[in-house]
Amino acid sequence: MKKRIRLKGRIKNYIQFGIYLGILLCVVDVAMFLIDIRAGLLLVGFLLFYFAITLSLYFYNKPIIMNELVSFATEYGQIQKKLLRDMDLPYALLDDSGKVIWTNLAFEAVVHQPRGYNKSVTSLFPTITRERLPDENGVDEAQYDLEYEENEYVVKLKKISLKEMAENSDMIDARDYNGFLIALYLYDETALHIALQEVDDQSLAVGMIYLDNYEEALESVEEVRRSLLIALVDRKVNKYISALDGICKKLEKDKYLVILRKKAIAQLQEVRFDLLEEVKTVNIGNEMAVTISIGVGMDGLTYAQNYEFARNAIDLALGRGGDQAVVKAPESVTYYGGKSQQVEKNTRVKARVKAHALREIITTKDQVLVMGHRMPDVDSFGAAVGIYRIAQTLGRKAHIVLNDVSPAIQPMVDLFRANPEYEEDMIINNQTAIDAASSNTVLVVVDVNKPSITECPDLLRFCKSVVVLDHHRQGTETIENATLSYVEPYASSACEMVSEILQYTYDNIKIHTEEADCMYSGIMIDTNNFVTKTGVRTFEAAAFLRRNGADVTRVRKLFRQDALEYKAKADAVSQAEIYKQYFAISICTAEDLPSPTIIGAQAANELLNIKGIKASFVLTDYQGKIYISARSIDEVNVQVLMERMGGGGHMSTAACQMAGVGIIEAIGVLKQTIDTMLENHEI
Repeated sequence: MKKRIRLKGRIKNYIQFGIYLGILLCVVDVAMFLIDIRAGLLLVGFLLFYFAITLSLYFYNKPIIMNELVSFATEYGQIQKKLLRDMDLPYALLDDSGKVIWTNLAFEAVVHQPRGYNKSVTSLFPTITRERLPDENGVDEAQYDLEYEENEYVVKLKKISLKEMAENSDMIDARDYNGFLIALYLYDETALHIALQEVDDQSLAVGMIYLDNYEEALESVEEVRRSLLIALVDRKVNKYISALDGICKKLEKDKYLVILRKKAIAQLQEVRFDLLEEVKTVNIGNEMAVTISIGVGMDGLTYAQNYEFARNAIDLALGRGGDQAVVKAPESVTYYGGKSQQVEKNTRVKARVKAHALREIITTKDQVLVMGHRMPDVDSFGAAVGIYRIAQTLGRKAHIVLNDVSPAIQPMVDLFRANPEYEEDMIINNQTAIDAASSNTVLVVVDVNKPSITECPDLLRFCKSVVVLDHHRQGTETIENATLSYVEPYASSACEMVSEILQYTYDNIKIHTEEADCMYSGIMIDTNNFVTKTGVRTFEAAAFLRRNGADVTRVRKLFRQDALEYKAKADAVSQAEIYKQYFAISICTAEDLPSPTIIGAQAANELLNIKGIKASFVLTDYQGKIYISARSIDEVNVQVLMERMGGGGHMSTAACQMAGVGIIEAIGVLKQTIDTMLENHEI
């Protein structure tokens, strides 16, 4: 049934004014009858004539007035429609289901559709689904970013209630109008985004370049040619930075300050900082190639903040072994390079300086707490024992924080718990350590520099003085505000570092045989019986421990495996899959063994003995997590691969943990990571 248009407001009152006046005259006529009957009768005759004329004009003129109003509204609406259709802003009208019912010329030009296009807006813009439209449940407006044909738009959607339109009208009654329409506006912000991108590209970034092995490289060439070697390196660095329209200023003999545009940093990232490799090509007979580390800071609020980011980045690059670039922004840290092994430093000056600093810190405190990483291994516990001996020698109360004793270190722990020469509270759990922590306590963290995987992360908050001693390469997550940090990636183990520190902390320090055995075990396990990451200082540390009572035979007996463990390791090796010709991947199914992750790590070491294998990965399902042990010899950097999967470690020894996935899914993620990094030449 066709709905009638009802009048309201002033136009309705104007048309009905004559009828209202006639009603008033009727009231006057009643009063006239009380005064004079003849006058009242005369007025009745006039009223009859008045109503006849008024009603005739009302019913005759109403259609004419309505037609005139409609004609005016139509002409006015046509003008508005023309203005809206010719408007430069792309505009469309949708029904409540998202179907296009009207478009203007600008909108038709954008979407390349003719007038009368009446399909769903989703067919034009797939990201604008029906669920993202304004609805009748209270969502009146919506706004989205949209990319369409290489242009960038902001789409604004606004609900238009038909009832509200009628209520705002002075002529139409709104009672018969329900539902709503949706107005769609397209704001082209392509030019704005291009301008903002150009401004961002021109913003300045700060970089720092350090020569990693300045002294060693000079010593490898005859003296008369040393100045030429440095000049060639300077020329290589300056020419490279100048080609990027940057500024390079040499601050010291082995340090450069670099100023670049952010656009130039993007170019460097695309070529993965090939300056790292170009510098290595400088050769005038030097036996050792020159390597550099690059730290870049950008996107800071100020230039000073960019400089601070650059300093943090270069510290990360050096802490990870050098020969790499680190780009630090407020929300991210990106690593490039790091494929070469860091050269071992022959000098022990740094170890002596750190030892004296550690002694000063311990002597100013009343108590020492020592902790390693979660699920501690032999190296972690051995290093903790070494720090315990330093504290005892300096006359300070010391405790080793150890919550759960894994079977891997159980034989070593038993050496101290059953020994009357050591106090019963030498080894304490997490809660006891937290209760004992005070402002006069120093916390020494060994064999780990990631706070999240320490034995007791909460303990870092309760101790104001924190010392970090570690040999793992640093990542994005580090222990902040450490009073003393000694992180040396070239060291074979934390026990090697602690053994060196022991020699400088106190003259003629006495080490018990149990302590020497523990530290010697840590070095032996982390070097895979002095095969991996073994340098001159490694053997010197081992010799120091041997002089203090470490016995190779005793250590070997401590870590002999039983038949089930040996069989599990053999099964993992025999079932290995050779992936991409160079990668061995296997699963360790040592479910009934106390330390399956240790067996997995040993199996990964064994797989490297297969000819042609560049890296090995052994996955172990243990306590609801997937543990991946990664090993390599020298051609593959397993550290960056494990970092991509959330872990870390060394170039040749690394690991990660994965939660919420199965063993098959974890293998799939590992293979995908290998494929991606091979394509990008990252490993």
